Amino acid sequence: MGKLILIRHGQSLWNLENIFTGWTNIDLSPQGKEEAKNAGEIIKRNKINIDICFASYLKRAIRTAWIVLDNCEQMHVDTYYHWKLNERHYGDWQGKNKDETLKEVGEKKYWAIRRGYYESPPKLGPNNKLHPKFDPNYKNVDPAVLPSGESLEDSSKRVVNYYFEAIVPNLVQGKTVMISAHGNSLRALIGYICNIPSIDIAGLEVPTGVPHIYEFDGNQNLMEHHKLE
Repeated sequence: MGKLILIRHGQSLWNLENIFTGWTNIDLSPQGKEEAKNAGEIIKRNKINIDICFASYLKRAIRTAWIVLDNCEQMHVDTYYHWKLNERHYGDWQGKNKDETLKEVGEKKYWAIRRGYYESPPKLGPNNKLHPKFDPNYKNVDPAVLPSGESLEDSSKRVVNYYFEAIVPNLVQGKTVMISAHGNSLRALIGYICNIPSIDIAGLEVPTGVPHIYEFDGNQNLMEHHKLE
């Protein structure tokens, strides 16, 4: 029986300041580090042995994974990083205050983009230095596949693709897999695993620093899911 542990990174510095973060490589806030520490202690108390860990390319997810593994005394666990687990790319909105953006574009457009499934924020121009193709962290990734702005549908496709590419093979072997990622990337993955209609996925809340457990049978049918307290 495969077991999947999903953890949204702890509060980041830009979560704290109410700023669109997306692919901007922002670290955890002090509260975020405490949330990750608490998640690790919860896993330890529940005596869960992790076999393999995955995280995005963004430091807030990476640091969350490190802190969790440290505090559940499983630092030896192999950890793999991939850009397909990154947060949704918020394009030109990245670095902007959410409340100010709401006032600027109006409620209808704002919520259609932020909580809709198909709407994308304004995309970065191809020569914008904030485009991920100019970031050395993605030097080994084909620039043609790097986003300049994504709808929730766009980010869902890449996350689910990576789920089948790298994570399902481990679950099939009966391993316990931990993923440290982001609100939208985990929202997309949970939507797929739990067969949630696209119209409802955007309303799914994923709290920071709370381990959620998904257990599968040998055919990858979801048997049980719950959060660890």
